Amino acid sequence: MLRDEIWKNRLETESKARQNWFKKWGFLTIPMEELLRREGDVPKPPKPKIELPAHLRIRPVTPVEKYIKVLPSPPVPKTTQGFIGWRSTIPGLELERNYKIISCKGAYSKQLKWPEAGIY
Repeated sequence: MLRDEIWKNRLETESKARQNWFKKWGFLTIPMEELLRREGDVPKPPKPKIELPAHLRIRPVTPVEKYIKVLPSPPVPKTTQGFIGWRSTIPGLELERNYKIISCKGAYSKQLKWPEAGIY
């Protein structure tokens, strides 16, 4: 008995969906040429040109070569040991520019004027 009710409800729902399908999805049955023709009948008004303020305008692209200079690489080392730091040891190819590394033991503590007992 319960199965019959479920089946009946399902058939009713399917019948309603079949009747309402054309209202919701009928546009899918219209050929593409006809849809395009319909769109062409109504001319769209041209969009107005908006002049941007000077500070919002896009500036012309500056070539990268103006800012980045690529120097030729030195010859590749013949051993794997030579690969370690082979570019950074040559002036002009170092990784740190305008930066000096100070990492000797106690350099920071000397700046702070700590006693030597506090260093070790």
